[in-house]
Amino acid sequence: MKDLKVYTKTGDKGTTSLVGGVRVLKTDERIEAYGTADELNSHLGLLASLMDDGDDKQMVENIQNKLFVVSSYLATDQSKTALKNCSIVAESDVKLIEEEIDKIQEIIPRQNSFILPGGTYKASIAHVCRTICRRTERRILALTGEVQIDGNILAFINRLSDYLYVLARKLNFIEGKDEKIWKKSCE
Repeated sequence: MKDLKVYTKTGDKGTTSLVGGVRVLKTDERIEAYGTADELNSHLGLLASLMDDGDDKQMVENIQNKLFVVSSYLATDQSKTALKNCSIVAESDVKLIEEEIDKIQEIIPRQNSFILPGGTYKASIAHVCRTICRRTERRILALTGEVQIDGNILAFINRLSDYLYVLARKLNFIEGKDEKIWKKSCE
């Protein structure tokens, strides 16, 4: 890969280039979707930087790589540019997240009520990642009125928010931090 120039000046008038060179406004729904995925990826990087080496950190870093695949998919206007194989989320990617969720749920306490986001610093960051993931999902769903989105993309993002939720719970559990239970005011 050749060196990428940090500035190109081509976006100075409010447009950016999709995969294949198609130019769109920086406010385009597609840009909003993969920009939000990028925001999630940055927060996942923060979370990974706080984690000890091990399976959980490796999983978060694997997810970061898959988010680049999601972004590449979203940045390709398939009516004008052919989708590259490296821009495809496979069913096995979704299955991997489901397997991780199942592993975590085997070790954390059963949940009987809603919990408030928070706890340890790492768990709190995981909750922030979860909420950004939900926003990413909404941004992608907003595109479905304009373009067809592969079901594996939608499933991956939906499972990812579930994974981040149980990961936050696990991070609190392994640190011995009690979860705060939502105190309902309506009974």
